[in-house]
Amino acid sequence: MQQFLQQLINGLSLGSIYALIALGYTMVYGIINLINFAHGDIYMLGAYIGFALTTFFHLGFFPALIISMLLCAILGIIIEKGAYKPIRNSTRIAALITAISVSLFLEYGTMYFVNAETRTFPQVLASKSIKLFNGGVVLNTTDIYIILITVVLMVLLQYVIHKTKTGKAMRAVAMDKEAAQYMGISVDNTVSVTFAIGSALAGAAGVLVGVYYNSINPLMGVVPGLKAFIAAVIGGIGIIPGAVFGGYFLGMTETMVSAYGGSLYKDGVAFAILIIILLIKPNGLLGRNVKEKV
Repeated sequence: MQQFLQQLINGLSLGSIYALIALGYTMVYGIINLINFAHGDIYMLGAYIGFALTTFFHLGFFPALIISMLLCAILGIIIEKGAYKPIRNSTRIAALITAISVSLFLEYGTMYFVNAETRTFPQVLASKSIKLFNGGVVLNTTDIYIILITVVLMVLLQYVIHKTKTGKAMRAVAMDKEAAQYMGISVDNTVSVTFAIGSALAGAAGVLVGVYYNSINPLMGVVPGLKAFIAAVIGGIGIIPGAVFGGYFLGMTETMVSAYGGSLYKDGVAFAILIIILLIKPNGLLGRNVKEKV
C-alpha cells in the first residue's frame, strides 16, 4: 500500500507535466483542427530559457518561470504567424508536414546553438523530504511545487476560457469560425492568443521538468510531446478537461507500470493505450460522438 501511494505521488507529478503540454495540443486543435507537433519542442525551449535565466542571470525559480512562459508565448505567436497562418486553408497533410518541419527546425536549430550535450539544470528549489506513514511514503517539496503550480495554471486557464472576452472569442471560433467572424471576432487574433497561451503552458512545463529531473537536452521534447498528444487523445482532443484527465491518467499509468517491473515497456504501454482508445472510443474518454449530416 505504501509503494502504491508513493507511485501515486510520482504519477501526479509526471501527469501534471503531461497535462500542461497536452493543453496546448488540445487548445490549438479545438480552434483550427491542427496537430501542432512542434509543441513538444516549445516545451524544450522553455526548459533552456529557464536554464539560461537561472544559470547566467542568476534569477530565482519564479522569475525564471514567468519569463520563460512569456518568451514561449511570443515564440508561439511567431510560429503561428510565420508557419501555420499561410497554410491555414491548405490540406491537412500540408499542415502536418509543416508542423513536423517546424519541430525539426526547432530541435536542430537549438542543437546548433547549444550543442547536443545534456546540461545540468541548477537546483533553484530547496528540496526537502516529508516522510509520511512512518517513512514509507516520501513527499518531496519539488513534487508539491509542480502539482500546485499546475493546478494554479489550470484554474487560471479555466478562468480565461469561461470568464473573459478572449475566452468567449476562443469558444466561438472553436464552435463556428465563419459565424464568429460575422459577429466581429478576429479569427487571426484569436488563433494567435490560443498559440500564445498553449506555448506559455508548455514553457512552464519545460522549467518544471528541468527542476524535477535536473537535466535538459535539445531532443527532450520529442517523447514527452508524443506522450502529451496521447494524453490529449485519451481525454478527447479539443476538450480542455479531457487534456487534464488524459495527462494525469497517462502519468499515473506510466509510474505504476515502472514501479511494478515494467519500466522497459512503459512507452509501449502508452502507445498501446492510444491504439485501444482509438479503436474503442475514437473521440476520447470525455469526448462526445458528433453526428454529421451527409
